[in-house]
Amino acid sequence: MCVRCPLLRIDPAQKPRLEEIHANLVDRLAEAKEQGWLGEVAAIETTMAAAAPKLEAMRAARNATVLLGMPEIHSRLDAPAP
Repeated sequence: MCVRCPLLRIDPAQKPRLEEIHANLVDRLAEAKEQGWLGEVAAIETTMAAAAPKLEAMRAARNATVLLGMPEIHSRLDAPAP
C-alpha cells in the first residue's frame, strides 16, 4: 500500500496496519536524521505528511455519526389530480 496516493481509500480493518506503518516511519525518520541522509529525511517526511491525514480520518470516522435522513412518504391524496 502506498500511503502517498491521494486516491487511496483504506479499509477500516487496516487501521492497525496503517498505525504500524506510521510508527515505522517515525523510527526511520529518526535514523535518517542521525545518519544525515537528507534525501531519505525528505522522502519519509513526505510519506508521513500523506499518512497522517488518512490515519486521522480513520480515527474520526470511527466516532462519526452518519445522518441518512428520513425518506419522504407521499400519499395518493397529496398527488395532483390528472
